[in-house]
Amino acid sequence: MIAIIIPYYKIAYFEATLESLAHQTDKRFQVYIGDDASPDAPDSVLQKYEGHFHFKYHRFETNLGGKSLVQQWERCMELANDEPWRMILGDDDVLGVNAVEVFYENLETITQEKSSVIRYASQVIDANGQSISIIHKHPKLEKGMDFLLRKSKGGTRSSLSEYIFKTEKVERIKFKDFPLAWSSDVLAVVEFSDFKNIYTINEALVYVRNSGANISSQDDSVEKNTALFSFNYYLLSQYKKQCSQELVQLLFNNIEKIQLNNKRTPLRWLKLGVLYLNYAEFSRPFKLFPKIKQSIK
Repeated sequence: MIAIIIPYYKIAYFEATLESLAHQTDKRFQVYIGDDASPDAPDSVLQKYEGHFHFKYHRFETNLGGKSLVQQWERCMELANDEPWRMILGDDDVLGVNAVEVFYENLETITQEKSSVIRYASQVIDANGQSISIIHKHPKLEKGMDFLLRKSKGGTRSSLSEYIFKTEKVERIKFKDFPLAWSSDVLAVVEFSDFKNIYTINEALVYVRNSGANISSQDDSVEKNTALFSFNYYLLSQYKKQCSQELVQLLFNNIEKIQLNNKRTPLRWLKLGVLYLNYAEFSRPFKLFPKIKQSIK
């Protein structure tokens, strides 16, 4: 059984999300909705879908997503029972009608491959539900670090709603709590895969909404830069042995670019210096210094 967990806050597109669940051709899933003290109670919408699929709704008395999206995800996941698989579905995203069906069709192979991260093809939609991107497909089997390299080179996109994770991995490894949960989902894909293959189902789609109202559409450069620094630093400091040389160079490029735009962060410069030492990247500071000097002028 799959636990589909919806951290709910905004009602604008919530009915489209529920409708996509009601239209699933296979109903072997349980939905858990965690209301983050939203000003828009979804009771009237939920009533329309009673009997269409199994769901449990819980309203939290305090808003947590404004402080930490990851902590909101975690308390929503605590609503679930002992389902072996978990999907965290955005309250504005939409599942293709056969998403659950093809998961079960592939489950035997998923088990044989020992994959703990399952990924769907995806397409970005706008506020009106119209497609605004190509359909993003992926290799049938792909190691977590290979996915990260491909994404770092701009070869793919990724968002939390298009994944199903094995519950045991989520509970043991846990999401890392970066500001705005920015890159927390990407790191989870890498870590929850446990360096085994991500298994892709390209025969079903998850439609990811970019409405202009969600966090991914908004500009909060300070928090996003903090999150991106933490993400790149974490990978370089924790996974030296697993990173290819090409990925290492891309991660260093990322972290240096972040720092050039955030020069008044002495602790982060110190952390970057330690990384240079750990990787014996002694020439990089000398190449970076003229850029720092030029940007100050």
